[in-house]
Amino acid sequence: MQTSTQIESILKRDRMVVISGVVAVVAIAWGYTIYLAQSNAAMGMSAGLAMGNVRSWSGVDFSLMFVMWAVMMVAMMVPSAAPMVLLFATVNRKRREASRPFVSTGVFLSGYLVVWAGFALVATLGNWGLHQASLLTSMMGGSSSGYLGGGLLLAAGVFQWSRLKYVCLTHCRSPLSFLMSDWREGGGGAFRMGLEHGRYCLGCCWILMALLFVLGVMNLVWIAALAAFVLAEKVIPGGERVSKITGGLLVAWGAWAVLAAAF
Repeated sequence: MQTSTQIESILKRDRMVVISGVVAVVAIAWGYTIYLAQSNAAMGMSAGLAMGNVRSWSGVDFSLMFVMWAVMMVAMMVPSAAPMVLLFATVNRKRREASRPFVSTGVFLSGYLVVWAGFALVATLGNWGLHQASLLTSMMGGSSSGYLGGGLLLAAGVFQWSRLKYVCLTHCRSPLSFLMSDWREGGGGAFRMGLEHGRYCLGCCWILMALLFVLGVMNLVWIAALAAFVLAEKVIPGGERVSKITGGLLVAWGAWAVLAAAF
């Protein structure tokens, strides 16, 4: 039998390994996102994708845009998932005292990221459609239509007050409750748990990510601001109140944008 001191030492080591892994993943994703944003700003190009008024996309263009969205979602969403990932690693060790505990944790995170990869695909399709319709300032720019931008802001504001937002945010703010009630053993179980957590996280945050079509798909300031807000919603006391206040501000902003476009 392991003593409590030995167990605590193992758990402390596990936390350091998991934190290091999460930080490495986020750092790589942010590094690539910053590189793309700087390339876009400096050359009017990003990863070889021509900007401006060019409306046709090749298969390579679509693939590179998907990679951009997928990496950006990793950069923005993994920090807010870190508390859940750390708790999963701890519970997994305590329940199983497993060999290769980090493999299960990696599988859990993979399931979470698969969900956001799905969102990235949908976002890429939306990016393509809006660009084809000349509703974006460029392939990676923001909305060129006040009605579209205002409509998205209004939708995001209303969603912040919705029941779905509340349910999904409550799940994200209660990681221990989720792990205790929905635990599944084995690698397959870890992957399904990652998918489940990702599903709730997507339900909580998808409309906020869609605001990048208003603010600028490669606008680093807004990317960082949205990532920080998503994290704050999930971890600070009173996160639900922050969501509702933000919803009101988004509705006001959206109404102003629509009125400005009309007049």
